[in-house]
Parts: sequence; structure tokens; C-alpha cells
Amino acid sequence: MVKGWPNPGELVVCTVTKVVDFGAFVALDEYDNKEGLIHISEVASGWVKYIRDHVREGQKIVCKVLDVNPKRGHIDLSFKDVNEHQRRETIQLWKNDQKALKWLQFVAEETKLQPKELEDLEDTIRDEFGNLYAVFEEVVHDGPQGLIKAGIPQNIADAINRIAHENVKVPSVDIAGYVDLLCPTSNGVEIIKKALKAAGSIDAGEGVTVDVTYVGAPRYRIHVIAPDYKKAEKVLNTAARAAIDYVKKHEGEGEFHRHMEEAKSIS
Repeated sequence: MVKGWPNPGELVVCTVTKVVDFGAFVALDEYDNKEGLIHISEVASGWVKYIRDHVREGQKIVCKVLDVNPKRGHIDLSFKDVNEHQRRETIQLWKNDQKALKWLQFVAEETKLQPKELEDLEDTIRDEFGNLYAVFEEVVHDGPQGLIKAGIPQNIADAINRIAHENVKVPSVDIAGYVDLLCPTSNGVEIIKKALKAAGSIDAGEGVTVDVTYVGAPRYRIHVIAPDYKKAEKVLNTAARAAIDYVKKHEGEGEFHRHMEEAKSIS
């Protein structure tokens, strides 16, 4: 749970607890189930004839915070001001946070953290990384060093790192490009084979795969899987350049095609 109170303008996940003629009462899932009110004027655009046509008890919804009064314990919310994209994104972030809470419980059990120590760990992660799920994504990409720099003990950082690698699926992109390779020399076939091997053997970095396959003479496909498009494009171009440079050094020619129908030379 997030400590304190939400801020005006924030999107929050809520559970509808009671529907009345003038609006709906909800519990804010992320804020220790603090109670909020959606006035009927904030339920939907236009006139609302039957409020239960829009919200009902037990429903999980996303609302926008309009006003917060901690002294009186009041939180005013809007349901109508949240579009479908915001709703899906906020629900997904909330679900990710729930997963991360469960994973942190595994960390606590493994490292024998006391409840207060686990609470302090959650606070540290939220302060340093924004949300709980983000820390598990980060260690999958960069290892536990960032946790240790944030003051998290080595044994706990190692436990988070291990559990992250067991549970977080690293997002990836899948792209391909094509090279046309020609080598008129007597050993041209061997030259092209070595050029393709050079393309597939580049140092692409962790989490990246490069695969080179035959399409039809003189064309070959370079297939790259990487964590993001920027990295994938860089690796694809590097692999194509490696193949083309090799054949050019041996009296051959090469050309790179980002798509089957588009071609550009790599010098």
C-alpha cells in the first residue's frame, strides 16, 4: 500500500463499496482502502438516469482524484474523466504492483525480514524507483548494482535479482533486414559463407540474438531480437555492415535492404 493521500489529478484504482442515489462510495485500493466519493455528476457525461447502469458494488474501476481533504478524510473522485486508454494503463500498473508485492514477500521469507523491515524496504524502493514493479524490471536489465547503491543490503539485492529473473519476462522486439552478397572470385561461395558468419558473430550484447538465413541467391535474411528497437536497429545495421565489409575486402559486392522491397548501400 502507498502511504499518505493521493494527489489531485492522480489516477487511482478503486473498488465500489456502495452505490446511492447521489453517487458512489469507493475504497482506494492503493491507499489502504481510504474511502472516496464519486458524485453522480462525475459518474458519466450527461444526465444519469440509473447510476447502477454505470457503476455497481464490487466493481473495480479507475478514477481521477479531484480534491483531497485529509483533515476531514474526504476524497472527491471522477469516473467520467478517465478514458479507456488511461483505465487500461492504470489497471495494468496496479496489477504489476500486486505481483511485485507478492515477489517482495518471497524476498522477505528468503532473507528472514521482519514485517517492519519489509515495510521499510517497500518505502525505499518506491522512493528510489517510483514503484515496486520497476525495481524488478531494472535488475533484470542491469543487475542488482542499482539496489545496492540505493542502500539495500547485498543479500536482499541478490534475492530480488534472483526472483526477478525467475518471474519478469523481458520485453523484446523482433526485426529483420536483408543483405545481397555477390563475390565473383573462384572461392566466392566460401567468401560469402565467411561473410555471413561474420554477421552472425558480432558482439551484440546481453539479451540480443542474431540469426542469418538464406532467402534466395544473392539474398540473405538477418533476424535480430533485442530488448528495444534502438538496440535492434543498431545490431541489425552492424551485422549487415560486417557481412558487406567482408565481401568487399575480397573483391565482392554487398547491399543492405531494411525491407524486402527497399534497398540502401552501406559504405
